[in-house]
Amino acid sequence: MRFEVRWTRAAAADLDEIVDWIAAHDSQARAEHVAGRIEAAVGALARHPHRGAHPRELAEAGLSEFRETSFKPYRIIYRVLGRRVFVYLVADGRRDMQALLVRRLLAQ
Repeated sequence: MRFEVRWTRAAAADLDEIVDWIAAHDSQARAEHVAGRIEAAVGALARHPHRGAHPRELAEAGLSEFRETSFKPYRIIYRVLGRRVFVYLVADGRRDMQALLVRRLLAQ
């Protein structure tokens, strides 16, 4: 069974920002490589969305409805609702993820 995967506007903007930053500070080729790998990780959620772990920062707060996958160091935070997967956040895992997750996910 396949799940429908949807990117939120915020997550799509996250990916655009990552690609732009890499292109400006490294190379366009590297930026495209990273974008392709992140998109592949998200695409894999269509088949196996429940394989993702619960983000530790959210699990510690008692929130278990979100999951994550990654293309290191980038973390992809998503939620499975019925037969749909919603991607909420794509971020460099070296950032202050606790603050970022609270701002992005709990402010909804």
